[in-house]
Amino acid sequence: MHAMNYRITLPADYDMGIVRHRVATRGHLLDAFPGLGLKAYLVRERGKDGSPVNGYAPFYLWNTVEGMNSFLWGPGFRGLAEDFGRPAVEHWTGLAFERGPAIGTTPRQAARCAWRLPSGEPPGRAVDEAVAELSDAAGRPGLHSAALAVDPRRWELLRFTLWQDAAPAEPGDERYEVLHLSRPGLDSLPTGRQW
Repeated sequence: MHAMNYRITLPADYDMGIVRHRVATRGHLLDAFPGLGLKAYLVRERGKDGSPVNGYAPFYLWNTVEGMNSFLWGPGFRGLAEDFGRPAVEHWTGLAFERGPAIGTTPRQAARCAWRLPSGEPPGRAVDEAVAELSDAAGRPGLHSAALAVDPRRWELLRFTLWQDAAPAEPGDERYEVLHLSRPGLDSLPTGRQW
């Protein structure tokens, strides 16, 4: 599993209806994309749910590197770059994935939290603790799914959760509205620890 996200900050007076229309008319194009586990079409609006900015931030879980590369070097990402400029694409190696009690529903909110691993601590211990926490939280009411991933270049962990309704307020979380969820390979994403 590979996680990928790009976050596009938009002007404070940007008409977010443009993004909503884009997702409503194009979101379905990845509903059967080969190699894709899921894509959550995420937005933040300035002044809502504590967001200081307007933003568009699609988040992906890939089952295959070939699928991810096919998207990045193909017409899908090219169209986004033409409309918004080419954003920096963050990506992480998957550590764990959990299905929640609301996996059969359409998620409405998401939360994203990234943090650096402590420099004076063996990284394996911190990763094991984060995987255990993700597993323990998998039964929370309203949880659709949760993923944990790592960027070993920056020693950064990322937790991404999808929620049936409102995402619980957790320290460090960025909260998003989910406009659409493409899930062609959701059932193929392996559950639990990824090694």
